[in-house]
Amino acid sequence: MINILAYIAVVIFVGGFICKVWIWSRIPAPLKIVSTPGPITFPGVILRMASEVFLFRSLFRGNKLLWLGGWIFHISFLFIVLRHLRYFFYPVPAWIMGLQTIGIYAGYIILLPLVYLLIRRRTVDRNSYISNPMDYITLILIIVIAFTGILMKQYIRVDLVDVKAFILGFLTLHPTIGPGSVLFLIHFLSVLLLIIYFPFSKLMHAGGIFFSPTRNQRDTAREIRHITPWSNI
Repeated sequence: MINILAYIAVVIFVGGFICKVWIWSRIPAPLKIVSTPGPITFPGVILRMASEVFLFRSLFRGNKLLWLGGWIFHISFLFIVLRHLRYFFYPVPAWIMGLQTIGIYAGYIILLPLVYLLIRRRTVDRNSYISNPMDYITLILIIVIAFTGILMKQYIRVDLVDVKAFILGFLTLHPTIGPGSVLFLIHFLSVLLLIIYFPFSKLMHAGGIFFSPTRNQRDTAREIRHITPWSNI
């Protein structure tokens, strides 16, 4: 049953993600609304987008404390995902093994920005006003994933051989029975729920940032006259 749910979750995630990106790619952006000062060359646009994706430049300028919490969360999440890649490969590449220690520490650290972001969303009036129940549920779901992962690492051990056999069986379309641990089941189901909801949530900013016209345009408003398709109607 859990294997069927996992396959459904992957299909929804991949299909939903591609569908959203396809829709965004088809929406015209006839106006020059690049945030100034903006780049005037394509390499400049690439550099600007890289600074947004990897360094959260705009967030840093707007709110330093929120930037710190958000950046720590994202970088910790990245290392956690990279660490978990060892369950998807056999044999495991050396570069993945080299990330195991930092991935473990990231698993502990990620709880701090998650709790901060949850408290901030509840206590800051502006954030509380624009938040809906699913925003809180998403944060709580990620906290559950992180907390159960820590419990399995430190206190209630799960047979990693069974975990890897379960994951590899899923990937090779030869599903097997997963570990019998209730804690692993909670952890795994929480991950499935997160990826199912991902394409329909605000988490899609991971892909949407590349389609932001204020970030992905060149600042050529003075050099080129831009006319909207409906101007002559």
